[in-house]
Amino acid sequence: MAVPAGIGAAEGGRMAAFVFIHGAGDVGWYWHLVAAELRERGYDTVAPDLPCDDDSAGLPEYADAVAAAAGDRTGLVVVAQSAGGFTAPLVCDRVPVELLILVAPMIPAPGEAPAGYFAGTRYEEEVRERYDDTLALFYQDVPPELAAEALKRARGQSEARMAEPSPLRAWPDVPTRVLICRDDRLFPPGFLRRVARERLGVTPDEIDGGHTPALSHPRELADRLEAYAAGQGLTPAGRRHPGRPAAG
Repeated sequence: MAVPAGIGAAEGGRMAAFVFIHGAGDVGWYWHLVAAELRERGYDTVAPDLPCDDDSAGLPEYADAVAAAAGDRTGLVVVAQSAGGFTAPLVCDRVPVELLILVAPMIPAPGEAPAGYFAGTRYEEEVRERYDDTLALFYQDVPPELAAEALKRARGQSEARMAEPSPLRAWPDVPTRVLICRDDRLFPPGFLRRVARERLGVTPDEIDGGHTPALSHPRELADRLEAYAAGQGLTPAGRRHPGRPAAG
């Protein structure tokens, strides 16, 4: 069961650092528009490339890569896209995460292998349209030049270790938000509402867009992420908590 977001929020403002996790076969570039928007607002951000094309790497190595990128930052807000939802909770065992945000996510059960996710969530029972074209499935609302660049940068997703059970024993004791996309063709809203309820006991929030909102609606997504961070008492560098005098 996830800890509701807002529980345990600090009384005083603390600086937030956003740590982004991309989805399967992708790269950190996926988050570049959202990261730029948040940096413009005064936040620190990092978006590492996972070793997803490396046959020797599995979920533990993915989480290690994220933790290494986070370094000694504090006020960590981990934001995971799609299959990055398998990595995100494991990062919480490696660095002090203040808030987890899952966007259009896969939401793993303890011990579940990524390869077993669709069976475990009864995905094939969902009534949905089928799309054979990658652009139509993932990027239907993304500007064509961005969609083309995303496909150019994409890497092959190694399946070598995806049948291994996740080392996740229980969902971390970290406030968690789930944000789903109203026009997601891969994970339709009804499917993700059910999975979020069954696995985390939460009702997800919703945003316009398809499966890749960081490319199609970056400003709106940045607005949501900033609001979630603020709900935990996390602020940009230099911004003090409302109603509290500046130090010094």
